[in-house]
Amino acid sequence: MFEPIAVCPTRRWEPAFGHACDRLRALQPEHPRVYAVAAMSDHGKRRWWRLSDGLREGRIELMYRRHVAEMVNADIAAEVVATALIHAVVGRVAALLVAEGRAWDPGLENLWVHTDNDGGIDWAGLSDTTIRVVEGDPLEGRPGVVALPCERALQVWLAHRCAAALTLVQAAMWRCAGLSPRRFWALVAEAVVGAATYVPDLAGTSSQRGADRGQALLVELQGRGLPVRRSCLVR
Repeated sequence: MFEPIAVCPTRRWEPAFGHACDRLRALQPEHPRVYAVAAMSDHGKRRWWRLSDGLREGRIELMYRRHVAEMVNADIAAEVVATALIHAVVGRVAALLVAEGRAWDPGLENLWVHTDNDGGIDWAGLSDTTIRVVEGDPLEGRPGVVALPCERALQVWLAHRCAAALTLVQAAMWRCAGLSPRRFWALVAEAVVGAATYVPDLAGTSSQRGADRGQALLVELQGRGLPVRRSCLVR
């Protein structure tokens, strides 16, 4: 189980965001960037780019070309790039959602990605680190926290914010790599299912609650016209 983590007073993050990131880093201590995100106010811009800018500037196409050059199969390269982008948009925030019923804003204009030496995505960041919670959450009322009336409201808001970003990423992957919409949205569903399946075990939280939250997010995405698979998450 997670233990309460004191937030270092020297951090410039809102305490709630720092608390969330501490918990996400603790899911895989040997690979702390897998689920956590960064506050862009605490980082320089080297190797960082805003997702909205990357879509306009052809960065996704460049990532795809680099992966194609290293792989024998262009279709696999396309899925690798798409999976990394999907994880940045929805996979990371789904981890916080299924474990704690909280979320940050994964909107296109708020999300940044960080690339490694090989040009692959290895981290994500946020301009606005406000955390959304449900009324009655222990974080309610703290700086950097907005409370929504119920979990359904949180799921609807999160699906709306994810949908806009994912739709543009899907279009970019189709243009530069020919990745079919059907396969792209299946990868989105796999990202949510993966978080709902593995994160509760890593976090020591309820597997059934995590599964329900993951299923609810897929339902809301489906309700916005996105052809994600409604995979059964009951374990």
